[in-house]
Amino acid sequence: MNPLRTLLFLAWLFTLFLLWQNWVLFEARRAPATPVPADSPEESAAERPSVPGDLPLIDVERGQLQASPPPAEALVEVESDLLRLRFSPRGASLVGAELLAYPIDPRRPEPVVELLGESPTLFHVAQSGWIGPDGVLPDHLARFTALDGPRRLEGERLDLRFVWEDPDHHLRLERTWRIHRGSYVLELIDRWTHSGETARRLHPYHQLLRSPPPRPSAFSFTNPELYSFVGAAWWSPEARFEKLAFEDFARSPIASPRSVERGWIAMLQHYFVAAWIPSTEHPFQLQTAVSEPGRFLIRAIGPGILLEPGASHESRARLYVGPKLQKLLPEVAEGLDLTVDYGIFTIFAKPLFWLLEFFHRLLGNWGLAIIALTVLIKLAFYKLSEAQYRSMAKLRKLQPRLEALKERYGDDRQKLNQAMLELYRKEKINPLGGCLPILIQIPVFIALYWVLLESVELRQAPFFGWIRDLSAKDPYYVLPVLNGIAMWLTQRLSPSPGMDPLQQRVMQTLPILFAVLFAFFPSGLVLYWTVNGVLGLAQQWYILRKFEGSARRA
Repeated sequence: MNPLRTLLFLAWLFTLFLLWQNWVLFEARRAPATPVPADSPEESAAERPSVPGDLPLIDVERGQLQASPPPAEALVEVESDLLRLRFSPRGASLVGAELLAYPIDPRRPEPVVELLGESPTLFHVAQSGWIGPDGVLPDHLARFTALDGPRRLEGERLDLRFVWEDPDHHLRLERTWRIHRGSYVLELIDRWTHSGETARRLHPYHQLLRSPPPRPSAFSFTNPELYSFVGAAWWSPEARFEKLAFEDFARSPIASPRSVERGWIAMLQHYFVAAWIPSTEHPFQLQTAVSEPGRFLIRAIGPGILLEPGASHESRARLYVGPKLQKLLPEVAEGLDLTVDYGIFTIFAKPLFWLLEFFHRLLGNWGLAIIALTVLIKLAFYKLSEAQYRSMAKLRKLQPRLEALKERYGDDRQKLNQAMLELYRKEKINPLGGCLPILIQIPVFIALYWVLLESVELRQAPFFGWIRDLSAKDPYYVLPVLNGIAMWLTQRLSPSPGMDPLQQRVMQTLPILFAVLFAFFPSGLVLYWTVNGVLGLAQQWYILRKFEGSARRA
């Protein structure tokens, strides 16, 4: 098989794979989520206690949550060096989070990414509450009172305190949200006091509730939000990392609670994550659900505690609200770095990102890091590429004899191919030698594609000149054109034995095809492929000249 013909086949195959993969994702995003029927015959009444938004909740010792949502109230706003947060007195819930270090437009500091919110286009909140058998405990819609205190972080930490009290049952809960400087982790500290005469059974729970993002109106390679996973996820030592896309909530919800020894629950989206990390001292019950309005929930229900009369109890949990920074996430919780989801190419993508990060620390620019990574990969495959180009040099030398064979056998393709294979055997030439380096580089190429799409570290990362964002397409298409030129020059140096004029014309369209295709890819990826092509062209030119010079001297 001719190496160039193989390259053309692989290029078309790769293009079709990308088109199919992203079309499937696009159609999945367009499909409306199927709500859970309120009167499913498969559910018993005991399994459907009334809860806010008709969200089903496991019956914990017959404890139920408040049935109807209360009216909106004034929010409490708090700001740290990294976060601008909004808390609701109802449930002392976190209902708004803006990431101050991540602007929407790199040229302007505002507006910034809003990870949590209650707007019509973004409903995404973090809630926590308590349930028990008698229904007197504060759920995530209970009325809390915000205590006086600072609302802007001045020192190393800020404590925002809320209080809930039930004088009739002699219960008091003080809820503290603790915010630290330089951190996306919020601590939730619940302190119970009980001055009554009857012991109370308490179950804490933490949940994330959100609506899906707006559906894309059109299929596009240039919108990374289209390809990245959006939905719920959780991690435990037993099951490791699991995901549930919004479109799968109705088909495969975790309605019966699943016991999790220790771990976390999260809502994922492109570049960012919100994750509850309950106390690791005790297991929790995991549950997911979808409601009629199209809001999706993942919940962790903690173990019950018995609050004796005159006793107190403290419960802690953490909430991560921020970017998927790959160095930071493992320090927050075990397995949290898996929210940076490279899919089946993780085995290649993780080492690539580690190398990119190393070169970035060394060079201070992500574009230069990509170039350095390309050089390193090229050096790693140097011997393989050298064998490929030597094979091409031998084919160039045999070109006159191959043309003579074509004239001898005319249109008899079978005899021509047999004669060509016999000639290759005599001259010890492997016609498939040029395919192996290409096949090896395809997984690296796809893995780097996912690294550039999924790594928030490269979000809005500038290179030089006109390229202000390596995760977005080249605005002036300079790199795709340069890549096309490099491919065309490579073709000029590459022999095409046994190829008829029609095939040659098809091959000549390959640089144009790749130039058009790469016009819509992240510029960082096109930078890698262009530098790789230029280095390959230089290596091929050098080896061809060296081989032909040796042949003349011989």
